[in-house]
Parts: sequence; structure tokens; C-alpha cells
Amino acid sequence: MRFPAPLIPGTLIRRYKRFLADVMLSDGRVVVASCPNTGSMLGCADPGSAIWLSVSESRTRKYRHAWELVSVRSESAPVLVGINTALPNRIVQEGIESGVVGELAGYESIRREVAFGEERSRVDLLLSAAGRPACYVEVKNVTAAVDNGVALFPDAVSERGAKHLRELARIAAAGARAVQFYCVQRSDVSEVRPADAIDPAYGQALREAIARGVEVLAYRAEVTCEGIRLDTRIPVACP
Repeated sequence: MRFPAPLIPGTLIRRYKRFLADVMLSDGRVVVASCPNTGSMLGCADPGSAIWLSVSESRTRKYRHAWELVSVRSESAPVLVGINTALPNRIVQEGIESGVVGELAGYESIRREVAFGEERSRVDLLLSAAGRPACYVEVKNVTAAVDNGVALFPDAVSERGAKHLRELARIAAAGARAVQFYCVQRSDVSEVRPADAIDPAYGQALREAIARGVEVLAYRAEVTCEGIRLDTRIPVACP
């Protein structure tokens, strides 16, 4: 996935009301940018951080600037993290279609946001092909990380995430293929773990879903100011 236009650098002043951020641009102007991430953004919203914004040409948008990337401290060097939660479905779909995600190859069509389940959910990607069970793929965006290359999900309590795991478990029990896919928008981690200290209920739901036949995939992405693409599968550890 490539950004349609060059991103604009800035410095984060503060994030507030979950959806807004005050940002100082390189020319000294301060703008209000939308923050397309409803999570806590653990480790990714420190004041003073270098961030990058996209700019919309639409005259109907209240906030023309949108926060896309942040530079965070890593064990060896700063790393770019993609914080826009509207992008992972597209990133994962492109990874499937390009053959990067070999585990999900061979399907003839991909549909987005398809209604399914007993709890009135919508699956992010529905893969289908003649002669094969349908494949339901739920995509989660991962940005939080701790020491030793460990990425964590979720970064805040996620009742919605647990609901999706229950839905996937039911789908798997009914004979379809069900996949929980973690799109890790940073290149400095080597595995994903459930954030049990933050949301123990989600961790329990994940383990139960795996026991009932849900597949779990995690792919790390290469994040640059030009675009974001999946490049490496990493393990999901549920000790």
C-alpha cells in the first residue's frame, strides 16, 4: 500500500479526545489532525514524537490532516509505526493478492466487511473459491511493543476483539476456515503475544478460539513514509 501523496512531517504536541491531535509542522504552524486510532496507542503517542500526516484535498472534511506514522524508540534505533487502523484490511488484502501471505493463497475472490455470526458482526475479509470452504479473516492492527521484540495486542481492553474471536470459533466449528490475522505495523518485533496484563479476557478468548480450530497468523510490515507492506511472518505466542 502506497500513500497517494507525500506525507508531511510534524511534532506531536498532544493527543486528546481519542480522535484528535495537536501537531506542530516544520514551519511552526500548529494544526489539529484527526487520529484514526481508537486504542490507547501505548508507546506511540508521547508528546514530542516525530510524526507524519497525510493531507486531504476534500473541502468537506473538518480536519484536512490525518495522523499516519510515528517514530518510536526501539532497542537499536528509532522505528516507524503505522497507527492508522483504517489501513490494515487493505494492507492484508494486498499481501494476500501479491502472494506474500502464502497461507491464504489460492482463493478466487476477496470481499470486505461481510455480515456474519450470531452477535451481528462483520468479518474484515471473506475469501472464497470453488470447491473450498469459505475463509473468514479478522484483521487486527498491532502497534504496541515491549522489550525483547515482543508485540502486544490489544493495547486497551477490547470487548469487540473478544467478540470477534467467539464468532470465528463458531465459524470454525461449523466447518469453515477462520483466521485471526495480526497486522504488525512496525519492523522491530519478532513475535506477537496477547496482552494479558491489559485485557485478560481477550487473552482467554484467543486461547479458547485456537483450541476450537481458529488459525492465528501474524505478519510484520515494512513501514516507510512512502507506504506500508507486509513482508515477514512472525509467531504468535500464547504461553
